[in-house]
Amino acid sequence: MPDSSPEVRNLSVRLILLLGVASLFGSLVSNGARSVTGPFLLALGGSAVVVGLIVGFGEFAGYALRAITGGYVDRDHGYWRVVMAGYGLLAAIPLLAAIGRWETAAVLIITERVGKAVRTPARDTILSHATTNVGRGWGFGIHKALDQVGAVIGPLVMVAALTLTGGYAEGFLLLGLPLAGVALTLSFAQSTVPRPGSLDTGERDGKTIGSPRVLSYAVFIFLGMAGFVNFPILSFHLKAQAIVPDAAIPLFYASAMVVSVVVALLAGRAFDRIGTRILLTIPVISTLTVLLAFSRDPGVALAGSLAWGVGIGIFETAFRASIAGLATAGRRGRAYGTMSAVFGTAWFVGSAVMGILYDLSIGYIVVYVVIVEIAAVVACLWMYRSRIAVRLEEGIGNLMP
Repeated sequence: MPDSSPEVRNLSVRLILLLGVASLFGSLVSNGARSVTGPFLLALGGSAVVVGLIVGFGEFAGYALRAITGGYVDRDHGYWRVVMAGYGLLAAIPLLAAIGRWETAAVLIITERVGKAVRTPARDTILSHATTNVGRGWGFGIHKALDQVGAVIGPLVMVAALTLTGGYAEGFLLLGLPLAGVALTLSFAQSTVPRPGSLDTGERDGKTIGSPRVLSYAVFIFLGMAGFVNFPILSFHLKAQAIVPDAAIPLFYASAMVVSVVVALLAGRAFDRIGTRILLTIPVISTLTVLLAFSRDPGVALAGSLAWGVGIGIFETAFRASIAGLATAGRRGRAYGTMSAVFGTAWFVGSAVMGILYDLSIGYIVVYVVIVEIAAVVACLWMYRSRIAVRLEEGIGNLMP
């Protein structure tokens, strides 16, 4: 960890916490809606294929478009403006209360994911500057943990709404209230640190990482994510098979998010100690999730949801921390955007395939995930043979030519 004055370190911690609180409010909104996306679309007449395609394309848009927004923030440096614009698209969620067709709901669901594509490279670039002074893994772990607190509260809001009213509309309207908290927290964060780059005491010049090494890392991320099932498909399964009541489905999601809060902090500490080696756990967790989550037994399905939460906590924390070391400060937005595009493309492919396979046989989904994750292990061995892990941990090189 680079040396820095106590004042810079304290300011960095304050910025990480403020962005974490903003993410808490934003995650409350988005994850409250995502916890019921599958059953909500089913109630509007959507099928498993529809859910898989909508959710997958939404995630694809939410990640793939980051290649564009990441490049933009590197050129423009208007980080705060872009972050606020992206969070503003969360307003699509309360609008779901007035929707009666799955086609219209799909537009709003995808719009919210586009907002994530807009804000995330800029926000993560700001965080990458602040985490220079506290440890990459620990800083991103704290942020992810706060984000996941919102991911716990949001589903509970939907549980309350479904329990008291039996419908989704009231829950979506309630999810609109935290948007004020997002705006206020971001405004305070901007006034506290208007130029986040001033906090970065790390390397500003680096070497170019050879394309084979970048490719091996990207292939591992793609395969690991392509076999990682989406919760909307899991929630669709819970409703379609009548495994638990509708009001209990968000509780499954909230429980997974509780687990991910703890795991994000542990994963952050682990990343600072062992680096990208922590990503080796992803193929195992992905396989375990699919073996458990599609059970018709409520207890086993819950265990699968908790395993999914473990995967989220590890994957997103380690992924974001590793990218902070992959690119120099001036190209970090593009690095986040480009690798996130790989991440999102894999999520789209995996979600679409699993949605199609669900209508054929759950067994096919299990076979698909096992094959993909075995391939991910092979890619991981390739990654370490090419020594990209060492390169990432040393924080050298530019991702883009």
